Amino acid sequence: MESLDLNLLSALDALLATGSVTGAARQLGLSTSAMSRTLARLRAATGDPLLVRAGRGLVPTPRAAELRGRVHELAREVQAVLGPQATELDITSLERTFTIRTNEGFVAVFSTPLVAAVTQAAPRVRLRFAPKPVKDAEPLRQGQIDLEIGVLGEFAPEVKTHFLFRDQFVGVVREGHDLLMEAVTPKRYAACRHVVVSRMGKFAGPVDHALEEHGLERDVVVVVPGFLDALRIARHSDLVALVPSWCLGGDLISGEPFVQGLVSFELPVRTPKIAVSAMWHPRVDADPPHRWFRETVIRVCRTAQNHLRGTPTGDFGLR
Repeated sequence: MESLDLNLLSALDALLATGSVTGAARQLGLSTSAMSRTLARLRAATGDPLLVRAGRGLVPTPRAAELRGRVHELAREVQAVLGPQATELDITSLERTFTIRTNEGFVAVFSTPLVAAVTQAAPRVRLRFAPKPVKDAEPLRQGQIDLEIGVLGEFAPEVKTHFLFRDQFVGVVREGHDLLMEAVTPKRYAACRHVVVSRMGKFAGPVDHALEEHGLERDVVVVVPGFLDALRIARHSDLVALVPSWCLGGDLISGEPFVQGLVSFELPVRTPKIAVSAMWHPRVDADPPHRWFRETVIRVCRTAQNHLRGTPTGDFGLR
């Protein structure tokens, strides 16, 4: 294999197509003498004269005539493999499955407009929303998922990212909750019983660190894996939920809230804002179908952000 020269394949393709040393040299941008030397190398490599003189021209040998079609296809395959990938992409005929790993909040808010955008542009593309039990870059590296949506945090250093939107947490209680009868202070907030959201099952979070600065501690009695679960519990109990503000923005299509009978309030302590990003592995960064897909996700998120900014809840996000 070390002695193979793939340039010989292109030269043989040109020689067999033109039946002329001069014509092949002109096609490949070489001198006639250089092409003559290449023909000599091809004869030595194949053990066949390939082209022989007949009057003033050249004619292929039986071996050359047999190889002509195969050589042409091989030359095209080599150019496709070793040359730059075509930038034009026919989305309407694209057949591919894209897997997004994210939490149930993203699916609840963005799945409807995203599915509409993808299926209208690429009817043969399929979408798979995968759960995110832990933050692990290995599925991206192995190609098991195409796009990760969430908070960047400490992730694999080689992973590509694109910022999507920013949000902040708000408190949520049922209508008529005693907490809303007076101003929500750190002390009154901490004195309530709480339901929190954590994929890892943790009872404490950023708001607890903020409360510690006031010498306070929340009474967390329930931990659930998803924000919509926390909202449902808060609606039917006196527990206080902590969710991103998008949760009260409603469905992007119908405009109706996910959970009725809830009231949100600004937290009495300062917590870090949430920055949500799209993440993908560098191995698909230059892949035209993947580029189209992630640009579609980014566009849908941007449109949804502009829509929800017009609602009383302001920005939105996930954790």
